[in-house]
Amino acid sequence: MNLRFTLPEQEQQSFDRQVGDAPIVYCVPFDLDTDGMWCCDGWVAVTKQQAVLLKGHEVVKTVALGDLEGAECLKQEGCGILSLTIEGGEQIFARFSMTFLPRFSYLAKGMRMLAAGEDREVKSREAERVCPVCGRVLPGTAVCPRCSGNGRFTRRMWELMRPYKWGFLAIALLMLLATGLSIYQAQFQRQFIDGVVLPKSGGLPQILGFTGIMLLIAGSGLAANIIKNRWTVTLGSKISMDIREKLYQKIQELSLSFVDKRSAGELIGRITWDTAHIKDFMQQVFSGLISQIVTMVCVFVIMLIMNWKLALLTLTLVPLIIVISFVFRKKIRRLYRRQGRFEDSTNNQLQDTLAGIRVVKSFGKEGDEIEKFQQLNHKLADIQAYNEVFWATFFPFLTFAVGAGTYLITFFGGLDVFGGYLTIGQLTQFISYAGMLYGPLQRMAFLPRMLSRTMTSIERVYDVLEEETEVPQSEHAVDLAIKGAVELERVSFGYLSYDPVLEDVSLSVKPGEMIGIVGSSGAGKSTLINLIMRLYDPDDGRITVDGVDLKEISHDSLYSQIGVVLQETFLFSGTILANLRFSKPDATMEEVIQAAKIGGAHDFICKLPDGYNTYVGERGNTLSGGERQRVAIARAVLGNPKILILDEATSSLDTETEYQIQEALGRLIQGRTTFAIAHRLSTLRNADRIVVIDKKRVAEIGTHEELLKKKGIYYNLVTTQLAMNSQMDRPKGPPPRGQGGPGGPPPFH
Repeated sequence: MNLRFTLPEQEQQSFDRQVGDAPIVYCVPFDLDTDGMWCCDGWVAVTKQQAVLLKGHEVVKTVALGDLEGAECLKQEGCGILSLTIEGGEQIFARFSMTFLPRFSYLAKGMRMLAAGEDREVKSREAERVCPVCGRVLPGTAVCPRCSGNGRFTRRMWELMRPYKWGFLAIALLMLLATGLSIYQAQFQRQFIDGVVLPKSGGLPQILGFTGIMLLIAGSGLAANIIKNRWTVTLGSKISMDIREKLYQKIQELSLSFVDKRSAGELIGRITWDTAHIKDFMQQVFSGLISQIVTMVCVFVIMLIMNWKLALLTLTLVPLIIVISFVFRKKIRRLYRRQGRFEDSTNNQLQDTLAGIRVVKSFGKEGDEIEKFQQLNHKLADIQAYNEVFWATFFPFLTFAVGAGTYLITFFGGLDVFGGYLTIGQLTQFISYAGMLYGPLQRMAFLPRMLSRTMTSIERVYDVLEEETEVPQSEHAVDLAIKGAVELERVSFGYLSYDPVLEDVSLSVKPGEMIGIVGSSGAGKSTLINLIMRLYDPDDGRITVDGVDLKEISHDSLYSQIGVVLQETFLFSGTILANLRFSKPDATMEEVIQAAKIGGAHDFICKLPDGYNTYVGERGNTLSGGERQRVAIARAVLGNPKILILDEATSSLDTETEYQIQEALGRLIQGRTTFAIAHRLSTLRNADRIVVIDKKRVAEIGTHEELLKKKGIYYNLVTTQLAMNSQMDRPKGPPPRGQGGPGGPPPFH
């Protein structure tokens, strides 16, 4: 997201007069006045010394950052405000519509940093929602298709084709051969008509010879076309395969934040449908494009030599066709881009419903889901029907317009034959060449549709391929044998970097120490362990392992030494054995069984019909919640991790099983640095230290006993949970007389 716009000329002149030549650090637009009314474009420009408000081409307000005590971007009813605190008083510096809210949130953060003397520029991870050049809403891609230009499409197509350039060269040679044979066929036909048929100078041998040569030419052309088509289909499939593999690999390499911003249906659509569209373009259009161009050029040159007047007459309607195709090209492109977005929405609805089918059936919402899908499906069908009806009308008109020149050639060419300027053979040859000219023109009239669909697919594919990961591996990354010392140094992070979830968090953990993490829902507990696992990088501060910054440790080295049991247990479709070996593919059966025993999964696995080879279905749905969690714990154990992450690792277990798992985990954590999140605070009683997260920060830290003595946040959490447990254990039904029931005194006075 751009945080440094260029001021318009008049605003820049006004800024220079008022401020001088101080460099602008941030510059963002706004669209409301302080009363909330729409106004002409306004600007907030920030230098290292002051914030400047421009409206109506003039500077209307300035604030020295040295006097700034606070800057906040606040949401209000239907709009947002930039609120500045100066000398203990607050003032509204700028008001804007909700479109500008993210931008001003970054700006407020940048102003606070400048006021505090931090000479570090705020960077935005969020993509633009509208094109900064033309102002159009971006169609689900980071680059505006309208402003990117057709050269971008050509370069990308060449990138896809370059590994197969020799194969395409061979196809091009076959195209030239087939084209040459077609052109010579019309020439030979003219010679036969003028030299044999009209003078009646030949007999059966000449006719048989002509027929044999024509069959030989046609057969050679047929063979060349068959070989060309087979090679084209093969190359198209290989290119499609390459794109799918690149997309899948890129999605795996990209950070979790990228996947969070995209729906599963959208990503699946890009890997399947968009790659199929590119393959179709290669096979159906590009394979014949060179042949069509060469045929048109060669044929038209021969026609000019034969009769330049008739040759030019064949092109009478071509300019009109080109103009019509150009005018409707953009409309066709918009139609298919819109269709692609609704295909993504339909795929996403289907994926969501199938993934959550148990929830749907549990609430009896099958009818609602059917109705939602039908609405999307009908909308998609309407869009597809509209697109096809438009094309079914547009394409025949182009076809007729292209072929209309044949009638002109027949009429005026016939007059030339009667006048002795052309022979019948030459007219026949000319008409054949006109057909060879109009044929490619008709097929190229079909090109805008295929081209528009392919350009849209290329945009969507490269939108993923050109995405930069937010958690890159350093070029100088090292493999580290982790001992387990973890340190967080003033770490701040937000999934939207202008809206932090954690702020200024510092924590030092010794090797082998068990750290319990508690706090209310949404406090940032899972975010903290996500940062330790480097699923995200901090916005500020750094995290080190054994004194080495996480960013300097290779991904393979880091993740191979971290074991994870997440709150949402996920098992892959396949056998239990395959799921267990996911963390260590080369594990022996003895290692697998030992890990399963530690995780408390071995006994129930042995009772299954196929034991470790039991198929668990999608997401492991053939197992109970507790069984899935025990398999997940065993999976984490198998990798022999140096750092263990437990996010509600026993939340789905019954009391007896939980006790067994706690004993197993007690043995497991020996010598391993462990971070454990638990809502059942009793499970953290034996933690070396407990970290309490509250209001985005580390509020308390200490042992279970130390925190209870403080009678702070942790104490309140424990007492609240004990009260809830005692309430749940209290016998149900009306209280006995004398204890608050009817006719007795209330239990509390």
